Amino acid sequence: MNIQACIFDLDGVIVDTAVYHYKAWKRLANELGFDFTEEQNEHLKGVSRIRSLELILQWGGVTKTDAEKEELATRKNEWYVDMINQMTPDEILPGAKEFLQACKKAGIKTALGSASKNSATILEKVNITDLFDAVVDGNKVTQPKPNPEVFLTGARELGIEPSHCVVFEDAIAGVQAALRGGMKAVGVGSVKVLGEADLVINGLDEMTLEKLESL
Repeated sequence: MNIQACIFDLDGVIVDTAVYHYKAWKRLANELGFDFTEEQNEHLKGVSRIRSLELILQWGGVTKTDAEKEELATRKNEWYVDMINQMTPDEILPGAKEFLQACKKAGIKTALGSASKNSATILEKVNITDLFDAVVDGNKVTQPKPNPEVFLTGARELGIEPSHCVVFEDAIAGVQAALRGGMKAVGVGSVKVLGEADLVINGLDEMTLEKLESL
C-alpha cells in the first residue's frame, strides 16, 4: 500500500471526551457568574486549554491576570481528569477499535496525534494503548494545530515519510495541519465543516482499508 501510517486525533475520532471538557468549562463559567453553551463549546475544538479559557472569559466579559488564568485552567483540568478517570471501553466511538485493529493486521503503523495532555490516561481507561505504535500529545509538542508539529512528530516517531501518512481529524484546524504537513486528511464529521479534507466520513465505522488505499 502507498499508505504506510495512520495518525489519529483522539477527541471526536477515537473517543468523545468533548462532553467532559464541556461540563468542566461550564462549571468554571458558572462559578465565574456566567453561562457557557454547547454552541460556544464547538468553537473550542482543537484549541489549546489556555486559549479556550481566554475565549470563554471573553464571552463572559471577565478579565483575569495571566496567573489567575493558569490557576483557572488548572482547576478546570482537575475536574476534567476526575471525569475521564471514570471512562470505560464502552466509550470508544463506533468502528474505531475495529479500524485500528485492521490497520495493525495490514501492517500499517498507527499513531495518536492529539493536543490533549491527558491522552495516555484516556487510552489506558478505554484499553487501547496497545493499538498505537506511537503516542504524540500535548506533553511532547508545543505548537497548536493548524501547525503540523503534532503530526510531523508522529510520522517521525513511526519512521514514515509524511507523504505516506493519513491523518484522521474532526476539527478544521486538524485537517489544515495534516495538509500543511504534506499528509492526506480524512475528516470525521460534517462535510460542510471539513470539506478541505481528501475524504469525509461520519465515523471510523465507515472507514475501510480499500478507502484508505484509494487516497
